[in-house]
Amino acid sequence: MFLSIDPDQRRRARGFTMIEAVVALAVIAVSLAAIASIIAENVRGTEVVEARLVLIQAARAVLTALPDRDKLAQGELRGEMGSERWRIDVLPFVANFVDPSQPTPWVPQTIVLRLQAPSGEIIRVDTVRLRHNSGAGR
Repeated sequence: MFLSIDPDQRRRARGFTMIEAVVALAVIAVSLAAIASIIAENVRGTEVVEARLVLIQAARAVLTALPDRDKLAQGELRGEMGSERWRIDVLPFVANFVDPSQPTPWVPQTIVLRLQAPSGEIIRVDTVRLRHNSGAGR
């Protein structure tokens, strides 16, 4: 038994048509473009995180270099660290649960640090620091 295949059938069974190949290439191109877009977004996100990390490290360095609690007077301090500019405002701590007329050995101060990168990004850190009350006995 010998099966004979029609020559037209043999030609069609040999491989892909040109349209099938073009469609396959188009699908691959769209897939690669989507992958490239995801990679580019990850790179941008990494750059943002790195820039924020540099600002956070500079903020920690500025806060660490603050004068001792008894030497930190109310007012404003300014400076630069590397390429970042910073400003610290030392303010009285205001809260409805603190009675300033009550004697206490500690006086809370609000410390507001504002740090600006050369790119314009700003980080702000608000904290409270305790200072010895010079009017109360130790």
